[in-house]
Amino acid sequence: MGRGRQKAKHTKLARELKSFSPSVDYAALEKELTDNNDENSYVDRWGDLYEGEDEDDEPARV
Repeated sequence: MGRGRQKAKHTKLARELKSFSPSVDYAALEKELTDNNDENSYVDRWGDLYEGEDEDDEPARV
């Protein structure tokens, strides 16, 4: 019992999702994708965590 109500809610939700079309700002998307091609614009957000380590340093082997 109760399957009819559950199915009706599911059908209603499915119809809402099918007709849903969010607005997209294509100009902002294009700007975001094209501005990141510059190699100098890279920022290492995690670099501050490893101040004492360099990429060229390898751990000492015994």
